[in-house]
Amino acid sequence: KHKCNLLIYPGAFNMTTGPAHWELLQRARAVDNQCYVLTASPSRTEAPKEEGKYPHYTAWGHSTVVAPWGDVVATCDEGENVVIADLDMEKVKEMRMGIPTLEQKRADMYTLSETEGGK
Repeated sequence: KHKCNLLIYPGAFNMTTGPAHWELLQRARAVDNQCYVLTASPSRTEAPKEEGKYPHYTAWGHSTVVAPWGDVVATCDEGENVVIADLDMEKVKEMRMGIPTLEQKRADMYTLSETEGGK
């Protein structure tokens, strides 16, 4: 509806779901929405020697940039990193012209509505 060119998701997948789903879901959202997907994850940290106030969480890491066709443009490992990528917005236009799913919606079969305040 809003023809977004870029989606940004924060995420903290764990050591089970990270290897299995982190990149897969990013690539799927990029192809589904025919746009770039950027994800930011906390870096992985080791469990402290002494238990603290809050339980330790081991994140998968791997912040990533995915192009509209589902190609990984840039990524990093589980450490502290900054991911930098040049985004070619023409690729969004090319993808949407080549596979015009946004033009094929059936407004006669359903409607989208927006709510304010999460209600």
